[in-house]
Amino acid sequence: MAAGPLTSPVRYDPLHEATLADPYPQLAALREQTPVAWHEVMECWLITRYEDCLRVLRDHATFARDPRRLGIPVPEAQLSVQILDPPQQAGVRSLFMTALHAQDLDALQNSVDAVIRDRLQQCAAQPVVEAMRELAQPVALAAIAGLLGVSPPSLAEWAAISDTVMRSMDAGLNPALIEPGRRARAQLSDLVASWFTTTGRPTGLLGQVRARTADAGPEQAAYVRHTARVMFQGGYSTLTAALGNLLHTLACHRGIRGALSERPGLVHRAVDELVRFDGPVQGTTRLATGDVTIGDVRVRRGEKVTVLFAAANRDPAAFHLPDRLVLDRTPNRHLGYGWGTHACLGTVMAQRVLAVLVDTLLDTQTWPSPAGTAVRRRTATMRTFARLPISFQP
Repeated sequence: MAAGPLTSPVRYDPLHEATLADPYPQLAALREQTPVAWHEVMECWLITRYEDCLRVLRDHATFARDPRRLGIPVPEAQLSVQILDPPQQAGVRSLFMTALHAQDLDALQNSVDAVIRDRLQQCAAQPVVEAMRELAQPVALAAIAGLLGVSPPSLAEWAAISDTVMRSMDAGLNPALIEPGRRARAQLSDLVASWFTTTGRPTGLLGQVRARTADAGPEQAAYVRHTARVMFQGGYSTLTAALGNLLHTLACHRGIRGALSERPGLVHRAVDELVRFDGPVQGTTRLATGDVTIGDVRVRRGEKVTVLFAAANRDPAAFHLPDRLVLDRTPNRHLGYGWGTHACLGTVMAQRVLAVLVDTLLDTQTWPSPAGTAVRRRTATMRTFARLPISFQP
C-alpha cells in the first residue's frame, strides 16, 4: 500500500476519548485535507465528502457489501438483507418492506407514546436519572418489539447481548471482540428462531413475513431469519443511540424548546435535523470490486472503503452552516441511517419514535437538562452513550 500523500496527516482514532466526545473537528479536518484517506490500522479508505459517500452507497456494481463477490467467505449466519447486494437482496428486502408498509404505524406510535409518557413520569419524579437505562433503552425495546410483533425479552439481559453485538462491529480495531460477538449473535439467533417456530408468534411484521415464507426453500428461509435478527438488533441499538443523542442535544441546546413551542408543526423536520447533527450510525464499509478512482485517489480491487456518515452530514458542500442546528432545514438528505437498499429497515418507525418523544416533552412541559458528566460508549460504528445523567425536573 502506498504511503505519503495517500495517508492523511490528520490522525483519526475513532476510539480516542476526545474523538468519542466530539468527532466532528477531526472529521472536518479529514474532509478538508484528505477527503479520501488511507487508515493504516483499519486498513481501509476513509470517505468523508457527502457526494463521494453517496456515490459509494449508490454504486452496488463497483462497491460491494457482500464479500463473497470478491471470493471472501461469509459465515452463513451473517447472510441477511444487510449483507446481500442487489439483485440477490431484492426478494428478501421486498418481503420485509411489504410487511412493514402493512403495519398500523399509527397504532404502534400510540403504544410507544404511552411507554414514553410512563417513563417520563417516573423520570420526572427523580432528581437525576440515567437516561439511557431509564428512558432510551426501554423505549427502543418496546418500539422494535411492537413493530415486529414479538414479546420483548428481559431488558437487562437483552441490553447485554445487544451491547456485545454492537461492540463486535468494531472488530477491525480490536479482534478480541470477534468471539464474544459470535456468542452473542448465537444467543440472538436462538431468540429469533423461537419466533419462527412458536405457534401464534409473532403477530405483527414478522407474523406476515413468516406466513409468506412458510414454503420457502432453506436458503431463503435462512436469509429471512437472519434479516429478522438484524432488524431486531439493529433497530434496537440504532434507536437507543438516536434517543440518547437526541436527549443530549436537547439538554445542551436549550433554545430548541422555545423554537418548537412556538412552531409545534416543526417537530418532524427538527427531528431530521437532530439526527443529521449528531446521528447514531457513524459509517459503513464496502469492498471495491475493481480498480476505481474516488476524487484523485486510485482505489484497488479488494480494498475496503469506509463511508463516514458523520463526516458527510457535516459537509458544507451539502449542508449550509453544517455545524449549526437549523431546525427547519430543507431539503435535509442526511445519511443518519445510511442510504438506499442497505439503510436501516426501521427508519420510518425510528423517526416516529423520536418525534413522539419531542412532542411528549413539549406536551408535558418537561425538558431534559444536563445533570452530570455524560460518557460516550467506546464504539466506533455506533455513536451512543454509556451514561447519560439527565434531570427532567424544572
